[in-house]
Amino acid sequence: MDDLMARRLEQYTIKRPQEVLIVKAEIDGESNKIVIFKGFSSSLTGATAFDPDVPVLPAGAKIVSIDRVASPYNPDSPRYLQQGLSWETMESLLSELGI
Repeated sequence: MDDLMARRLEQYTIKRPQEVLIVKAEIDGESNKIVIFKGFSSSLTGATAFDPDVPVLPAGAKIVSIDRVASPYNPDSPRYLQQGLSWETMESLLSELGI
């Protein structure tokens, strides 16, 4: 995972504000869940830096899967558009939007 991948996911949610991305990732050997909405990332399972320039998905993170969820996100009853996308599948969606 590099910073460019994280920025591309954030750009996706800027272009599609009606969607929230839930990214399951492995960071330093630990499972982490990150929500990305309207260009901002926040960890659901760990701390998030106050500085938005500090990436939530650091270099070396491995994306396990990505879920596309309809906004507004309700963790008790999410409205999934697609679940369990691989990075390769998500990359196709990013390319379609020119990201």
